[in-house]
Amino acid sequence: MILQDKVALVTDKTSGIGRTTALAFAQRSEGKPNEVIAFGAAGAKVVFSGRRDAEGEKTAKLIRETGGECLYVH
Repeated sequence: MILQDKVALVTDKTSGIGRTTALAFAQRSEGKPNEVIAFGAAGAKVVFSGRRDAEGEKTAKLIRETGGECLYVH
């Protein structure tokens, strides 16, 4: 994972390309430890913000369900 032990900050994005970016930064590889797959399997801890709490919580849930770590900030 190319961003393991790093923190990625994604601002003002809780849907669309912002959600996709946050998910890509947080994605963990299921295979080899340093394998980069599909959109990245970056493995970063993600901090992201947005104005729509429902969408932010949904994005956080998606990240956590795939084994990622994140913090949503309104």
